[in-house]
Amino acid sequence: MINRRHILAASAALALVGGTMAGLMPQAAVAADVIKVGEINSYTRLPAFTIPYRNGWQMALEEANKAGGINGAQIEVISRDDTGDPATALRIAQELVKKDQVTLLFGTFFSHIGLAVSDFAKQKKTLFIAAEPLTDALVWSKGNDYTYRLRPSTHMQAAMLAEQAAKLGKKKWATIAPNYAYGKDAVKAFKAELTKRQPDVEWVTEQWPTLFKIDAGSTVRALEAAKPDAIYNVTFGGDLAKFVREGSLRYLFDGRAVASLLTGEPEYLTPLGKETPKDWIVTGYPAEQIETPEHKAFADAYKAKFSELPKAGALVGYNAMLSVIEVLKKAKSTKTEDLLAAMDGLTVEAPSGAFTYRAGDHQATMGAYVGRTGFLNGKPAMLDWSYADGADYLPSEEEAKKLRP
Repeated sequence: MINRRHILAASAALALVGGTMAGLMPQAAVAADVIKVGEINSYTRLPAFTIPYRNGWQMALEEANKAGGINGAQIEVISRDDTGDPATALRIAQELVKKDQVTLLFGTFFSHIGLAVSDFAKQKKTLFIAAEPLTDALVWSKGNDYTYRLRPSTHMQAAMLAEQAAKLGKKKWATIAPNYAYGKDAVKAFKAELTKRQPDVEWVTEQWPTLFKIDAGSTVRALEAAKPDAIYNVTFGGDLAKFVREGSLRYLFDGRAVASLLTGEPEYLTPLGKETPKDWIVTGYPAEQIETPEHKAFADAYKAKFSELPKAGALVGYNAMLSVIEVLKKAKSTKTEDLLAAMDGLTVEAPSGAFTYRAGDHQATMGAYVGRTGFLNGKPAMLDWSYADGADYLPSEEEAKKLRP
């Protein structure tokens, strides 16, 4: 006797066969009701940033699918955790492209992982939208036709800080940065940009702690021994907290100016609590103070959904998914060649303002907020901030092309 259970089992079998057959078809021929997208990030390695980031892209995804998706097709994101390991990221990327047959990849946080996935995307001819890696190499010295980057790069944010630092007139500078691609690029860019604005500047020492393994005591002693007038800091997360604590105990920051990359982002600023240093020049994200209609709508929706204000990661995740949505709409196709054509000059309307992916170097013009550290209503916050348009801190597209292979 054939009953409902038999019918369901037969339907499931047919669905499995259909899914297998679809897996053998080229991308453009996959069933029009679902568009698969692959996402990779270091969720367990740096949850303070990547969990809000995931909240952000999931919220944008939910909004898009509720609005009808892409011409009626729902977007399905297959998300994986790379655990902060490049080899794991590459294995996952291979599985997403070969097994899951995703249309494109997006995500990653650490620069070395972003570079690894970028090279994979080049080899496999798959579009990769790098959401968070900041190294300049990603779009310049190691840029390729298949990789585009969302966040303002180390060069862009370092230039924003150098612009403000030059106004201080401090002559002797020291630097501290994690010893990997992002840190090296950030120091190189800041030195170049500050020297351009202040030719008489002197660089008295560089400190390169291993990422997340900083020996704060010896690092602070080395900086103090160089007697700088000002310090440029690139540490973040736990390393930043240790550096601030040890530096404060040893009075390193007394009478010295500090320019600090990313420190104004809530993920890194809020945990400092009462130890938050005052008047550091920082890039960051003053979410609770931004009153533009676009941002307020985003922040209100995020707070309603997650019971907290968005952090910098949430904004990046939201803008990353908006980028995926807009390129799919513009391309009207899931073929890689059509997606690449659509990415060049793609403009995205976002809570932080519209930004464009440049054809010349594949860098988005998304900007950053620049201000000073302090306290607002008794809590760590960015003060006296302004929004710096990313387009103002990039070389021309013609000049950028010369930086690419």
